[in-house]
Amino acid sequence: MIGSAPAATSLAPDQFAAPWGARGYVTELGGPVHWVEFSSSLDLGSGSGPGTYGPPVVFVHGLGGSHLNWCLVGPQLAAGRRAVALDLAGFGLTPGTRHTATVRANARLLDRFVRQIIGTAVILVGNSMGGTISVLQTAAAPETVAGVVLIDPALPVPRRAPDPLVAGQFLLFMLPGLGELFVRTLSRRAPEQAVRQLIELNFADPSRADPAMVAASTDLARRRRDDHAGARARDQSLLAASRSLLRVIGRQRRYWEMTAGIEVPVLLIGGESDRLVPIAAMRQAAARNPRWETAFLAGAGHVPQLEVPAVVTGTVSDWLDRHFPGRNGHAATDRA
Repeated sequence: MIGSAPAATSLAPDQFAAPWGARGYVTELGGPVHWVEFSSSLDLGSGSGPGTYGPPVVFVHGLGGSHLNWCLVGPQLAAGRRAVALDLAGFGLTPGTRHTATVRANARLLDRFVRQIIGTAVILVGNSMGGTISVLQTAAAPETVAGVVLIDPALPVPRRAPDPLVAGQFLLFMLPGLGELFVRTLSRRAPEQAVRQLIELNFADPSRADPAMVAASTDLARRRRDDHAGARARDQSLLAASRSLLRVIGRQRRYWEMTAGIEVPVLLIGGESDRLVPIAAMRQAAARNPRWETAFLAGAGHVPQLEVPAVVTGTVSDWLDRHFPGRNGHAATDRA
């Protein structure tokens, strides 16, 4: 066990993930942190009760994401094991500031979450920025991590012509003054427009977007917009996270040293049509880390867990069954 004293936890007032059988909570971890539990037991204890086996799964979303990014795969991957998803500081329903929303600050938040909410080594499943944070956590506190699934993680990019739209947006994030103006412009979008534009950027085929997920994401975006008191902090959080992410992956030598030092099983899943993290970057990561298992998905974009959830669920489940089998060497198929 790696846990420290349990933190005060209460039921969350908003339950956007309820249509997928998840229940939301808020825990004080130096500030309120929102997270959801996909486990059918919905136990606030260790999660190791009857019917569970193997390390729990902790889902870590990407830049601009939230716990909703995992609702189409979470219930399936929770079969037989505990599975939770947290909102990082500055995103979803967890408030943040320019100091708490950086990549490294959120890595420290993830560490506290694992130690105080889970209490044992976990399997981190991180997408985009969440993949980078999962790498940071595994490198800094290997005793807290039993395995890692990286889904289109933010990575150093090989020399190539970048996607013009993506390159332009991240250039604006980095420029003093213009970055602040750009983020304020983004925050003024109607919730429906904001969600639609994210889908168009992150999906290879926007028509694959699940209607119920679009509706829930729009409701969450509206909830965040209506919190006028936190508007400035949200803008600062997005800008701080973006800039810090680019700094972390920009230190390529250090980043590759961290990945090379990971000794637990790693599964790298990548959408071959990802506009934000080019497939060349993911192939480079795989070549540098030959012990990693890989699954590159034709026709999928940056968030395959939302675009092709059945494929991702099957790929991750197979990997879990091989590396973290159930009792007597067999994978569990249901919950008690």
